[in-house]
Amino acid sequence: MRAAFLLSIPILLAQVSRAGPPQPHPRRGATTVPEAEPGVSDALARDRVARISGVHYTMTFRIPASKAEPIEGSEVITFELRDTAAPVVLDFRPDAGGRLYKVTVVRDEADVPIAAQQRNGHIILPSAALMKGWNTIAISFRAGNAPLNRNDDFLYTIFVPARAHEAFPCFDQPDLKARWTLLLEIPEGWETLANAAEARRDSADGRTLVRFGETEPISTYLFAFAAGKFSMERAQRDGRTFRMFHRETDAQKVARNRDAIFDLHAAALKWLEAYTGIPYPFGKFDFLLVPAFQFGGMEHPGAIFYNASGLMLEESATQNEKLGRASVISHETSHLWFGDLVTMQWFDDVWMKEVMANFMAAKIVNPSFPEINHELRFLLAHYPSAYDVDRTRGTNAIRQRLANLSEAGTLYGAIIYQKAPIVMRQLETIVGADTYRDGLREYLQRYSFANASWPDLIDILDARTPEDLKTWSQAWVEEAGRPIVATRLDVADGRITRLSLTERDPVEARGLLWNQQLQVAVGYADGVKLLPVTLNAASVDVTDAAGLPAPLFVLPNGGGIGYGEFHLDSGSLGYLVGNLPDIGDALTRGSAWVTLWDAMLDREVRPDGVIALALRALPREGDEQNAQRILTYLNQAYWRFTPAATRRDVAPKVEQVLRDGLAAAKSTSLKSAYFSTLRDVAQTPETIAWLTRVWRQDEQVPGLTFSERDYMQMAEELAVRDVPEAGSVVDRQIERTKNPDRQAQLVFVKPALSGDPAVRDRFFASLADVANRRHEPWVLEGLRYLHHPLRAASAEKYIAPSLAMLQDIQRTGDIFFPKRWMDATLGGHQSATAARLVRTFLDRLPPGYPDRLRRVVLSAADDLFRATDGGHR
Repeated sequence: MRAAFLLSIPILLAQVSRAGPPQPHPRRGATTVPEAEPGVSDALARDRVARISGVHYTMTFRIPASKAEPIEGSEVITFELRDTAAPVVLDFRPDAGGRLYKVTVVRDEADVPIAAQQRNGHIILPSAALMKGWNTIAISFRAGNAPLNRNDDFLYTIFVPARAHEAFPCFDQPDLKARWTLLLEIPEGWETLANAAEARRDSADGRTLVRFGETEPISTYLFAFAAGKFSMERAQRDGRTFRMFHRETDAQKVARNRDAIFDLHAAALKWLEAYTGIPYPFGKFDFLLVPAFQFGGMEHPGAIFYNASGLMLEESATQNEKLGRASVISHETSHLWFGDLVTMQWFDDVWMKEVMANFMAAKIVNPSFPEINHELRFLLAHYPSAYDVDRTRGTNAIRQRLANLSEAGTLYGAIIYQKAPIVMRQLETIVGADTYRDGLREYLQRYSFANASWPDLIDILDARTPEDLKTWSQAWVEEAGRPIVATRLDVADGRITRLSLTERDPVEARGLLWNQQLQVAVGYADGVKLLPVTLNAASVDVTDAAGLPAPLFVLPNGGGIGYGEFHLDSGSLGYLVGNLPDIGDALTRGSAWVTLWDAMLDREVRPDGVIALALRALPREGDEQNAQRILTYLNQAYWRFTPAATRRDVAPKVEQVLRDGLAAAKSTSLKSAYFSTLRDVAQTPETIAWLTRVWRQDEQVPGLTFSERDYMQMAEELAVRDVPEAGSVVDRQIERTKNPDRQAQLVFVKPALSGDPAVRDRFFASLADVANRRHEPWVLEGLRYLHHPLRAASAEKYIAPSLAMLQDIQRTGDIFFPKRWMDATLGGHQSATAARLVRTFLDRLPPGYPDRLRRVVLSAADDLFRATDGGHR
């Protein structure tokens, strides 16, 4: 029978453990219970953490075979209450399909109904029904679907940052950690994974009941489970069992990747245990590879979820893709200590777990890739993305005030993921690597299975160093933006008489100074000298430069550790634009490229000069990381900053350099990078015809083997170029795509590729329905093709409605979706009309419009503004 294993509340009660987690580290004083406003307000969270502890959830979900049927659930919540002076507020805001059935309090093994109120996404438990001390609440409900990510034959949960209460009632805040016991009733033949290990499995009547063990104390956003038709790989590493769940149908791809995936996890765990001095704290170790996952990964303890494409690499994977896989695995594994074992008290410190994970990941991957220039890798992995936001009027501080968790998703982005690791490396440099590590060990030990804040860590480190870390933190962490740093070079009689750096705040009234370490590169024909300097005043001299021979160039961030908007003296700028490929040191070349890209955006260098430099540099670039960065800049300068008529003129030369690079590349990964760029910029009839033959498999590319995903991308690029019978190209690719998940993605994207504007209109209109936005990566792919530069003029009509939808995108989507929605919408445009549409939207924002969303628009539109009117300074 269908309900054969759906446990009743009384049976659940007999299995509830009354053991709770350690009392959370207090972050706020007690208040009277606030009005239950929508979301989870800071005031509500203060009240609950002051009054409630020892939380335990026993959850049961009945998952039907059809995603059209509802998921029924029941739960028992046990907690200790310090006083009954006010009601207790639970969070529950399901979508239209969810509902609350019954709430009872358990007294002497009997269920006593509670007259609970529902208001603004909350369940209010009257104080009269509660008692000081332990309380047990039983609830039956129909689960909300939004964070359950239901597909035809699998589902997976995503509850970050505060979406658990969209599925079931809970205290949805990070500093009320709880122990969890989970029971899932699923169709027979489905696999499951969750935070804890499976304890028991029983099957009958085509259904299976899976009971999982009790977890360690974790926050609601880290509670997770998945169920469906998954394949499972198992491996032993260093005495530990790893299990990988996936849906990949290409057995060769699985065989090609599985050992590397397991090895990278084992290496990350081993390194983290040694660095932190704390053994892995969560028992078993499973992970799931999700097709078209919203993120790169999500760090649920015991059940990490990954985007399948980031781990199951193609045979032609680039060096950057392999590094990216190692990094995302190390990032998510680092979270098990930084974020899961010790969790931020409130989401204004969500950046802490992300910076620690990114910073640790950069340390971890080094031993796995001894052939890689890791200083260059850190530079290229962090600085361009951080600068892309921090140079804009839409930038934000690393640490941001947050009044309500309903806005927590808007905190995420490049400032957290890319800028913060740069800042953390500066902090490690200031206090010393050993002091930094020992401080982190104290932090992790002191707050294990509890919560902590950024000031808690700063206090620990401050006690170990004479440096004033609170002042340092104010500029780097609490304030937005980057310093503007300029060089002054004085030469007499062929020698440097003075080399100085000046620093100023782009916000003049603020007058901040960013204390930081730099390594200034002074370039000569026979090499580069790196000169250390501490930039801790409005003007500092590089004392080691005095008396040196006059250089060919000076690059303030030549060593790749400083951070800012660096302006070169005119001689250095001219030399680098004309002679950058002559520099022998790869790190200096990489830093020079990042600096010149900034200079182009500030109109100190012309876009055609950057393209010309890239075409000269690519045949000579010996470092694959630099080559891939140059290819990225070439692609951006070509599509975003070059007028369409000029693009047609320069296309034959660009394509020839890329064809030559493809033929000459010595590694498969570099060949793949050249091919991808050539595919994306192809405009001449000759190259489009060649790409068509490759897609048809009538012509091979020596040294490259293409995957289903590669052929899908070729078909999409051909379709957007309106090749003859473009529609049949996509249809044929759908037919020959064997993996059902990839096939479904291409079917979804197909209307956005159509040559018929009416079909594209209907595709865009369909996105107004949140149900059609559930597969966010599919939506973003469709949007990018809808707004492709070759169709930008016809897509301008979508800009205004896309902007108008942004609040709904933020409300219904996952954490990265708003920024990615705007990037996909604006990324293909370079017209004054498009810029004017964005400015009109910004000028007419109503009072009360969320400031973070306004900044999302400003950040996403920055390149568009610069391409059309020179920026907005």
